[in-house]
Amino acid sequence: MDQLRAMRVFAAVIEAGSFNGAATALRLSPAAVTRHIAELEDHLDARLINRTTRRLALTDIGEAYLEKARQILTHVDEAEALASSAGREPRGLVRVLVPPAFAVHQIAKHLPRFHARFPKVSLELTVPGAVQAVDESQDVTILMVDAPLQGEFIARRLARSEGILCAAPEYLLRREVPEHPRDLGSHVALLPAGASRPRELTFRRSAGAGGEPSEVFRVVPRPSALHTHHVDTHYAAALAGLGIAGLPSFVAEEALLEGALVRLLPEWTVFSVMLYAALPTRQHIPVRTRAFVDFLIETFGGEDRDPWLLAAGCETQLTEAPAVAAGATPALQNV
Repeated sequence: MDQLRAMRVFAAVIEAGSFNGAATALRLSPAAVTRHIAELEDHLDARLINRTTRRLALTDIGEAYLEKARQILTHVDEAEALASSAGREPRGLVRVLVPPAFAVHQIAKHLPRFHARFPKVSLELTVPGAVQAVDESQDVTILMVDAPLQGEFIARRLARSEGILCAAPEYLLRREVPEHPRDLGSHVALLPAGASRPRELTFRRSAGAGGEPSEVFRVVPRPSALHTHHVDTHYAAALAGLGIAGLPSFVAEEALLEGALVRLLPEWTVFSVMLYAALPTRQHIPVRTRAFVDFLIETFGGEDRDPWLLAAGCETQLTEAPAVAAGATPALQNV
């Protein structure tokens, strides 16, 4: 007996609701379908289906067996799809939901290299604004999160991106370069919109690997001359010399490389996000989608580190945590 074949016939009978319906769907004779079910029941030494002249009904054993059989058949189909697609050239459309700043500053500039490697794959980018969750209508969703992921989906880590303080050299020529977060009180800060009152920022001085922050400092910057949630407007304003902007490293990378922006307070971080390529399901992922996700991981490293600061030569500088008396906590200060 071909047990896998018998499982498929059994599942088809239940899906079709009759032996004749399963025979039509599988292109078998009704007698062959009956034989497969009988051999399976003999092999299991259990009745799976109660047959009457009007309908079929699963036994309790049959119900439990059907659930497990469907899981097995799904895994077998996935394995066959993976093996059969391995030798095929990726082709077709990959739909990608991506935050605007990441699309502009990262995805777009790597597309020529992706297209040269996979000329028969095209991308449809949806760039709506902030991406909060996986979209099941998309093949890939680029997520930026500052907390553990939750949900029924697959997520492949791309990289970590730190939020850093940047300013144009021209701006810094007119003002004293800040050496500590407390010095920001005299500078023009480019903050997110929504603030009749300036938002408090929390700075953390980075300790050694795996350690807690060696110092925490809270700052209320002076009111900004610009209020917007649009990251690229903050970026453009910082390039023009308006003030000090807090930007994701993947946005600031090229300006840092060119010297158009300078990173300030490199021992301190303001925020950090992890970037993931998320897929809504593991079943039958097309080879073109796998190719795109693998390309992103190769491009950005797939590690818990910031490749953009590394490329720009200004990674966050780790400091030794100061000795703290038993029971004491790092100071929290306000400016």
